[in-house]
Amino acid sequence: MRVPSLTARFGLRGLMIAALCLAGATSAAAQQAPSCTISAVSVAFGNYNVFTATPVDSAGSVTFRCNAAAANISITLSKGTSSTFAPRTMTRVGEALNYNLYLDAARTNVWGDGSGGTSTYTNVNPPNNQNVTLPIYGRIPASQDVSAGLYSDTVLATVNF
Repeated sequence: MRVPSLTARFGLRGLMIAALCLAGATSAAAQQAPSCTISAVSVAFGNYNVFTATPVDSAGSVTFRCNAAAANISITLSKGTSSTFAPRTMTRVGEALNYNLYLDAARTNVWGDGSGGTSTYTNVNPPNNQNVTLPIYGRIPASQDVSAGLYSDTVLATVNF
């Protein structure tokens, strides 16, 4: 059985945000089919000072909305352009700045796709036709020796239902 999913693209440091929505059908049978929408707000870290001994924290969000027929949803975040979840990296002309995205404010549960020790958001019975906004907690670890400039990455948020 094919598992439907929708993806929202969001950037770090204020890059493009795009959302894909499942188009609604007009027949009664089609209205009973599970459907969800998803959108995201970028995690914008602002300035990073290589001489500061504290990490830089920021937050963004992902918002989903499902109908009554959708159940057992999960929301995953991609690695972005990184080859791993730990750490993810933002890049600038051949340089990399490590960062990560988390499910919790304590920044202990890396939000990924459930592989490699990462976690996913799950909801067995999402509210019917109500927006649910989930924070995405971001952190850039301190003491990284990088040159000044704009570092960026693009991560995909996907709702599976």
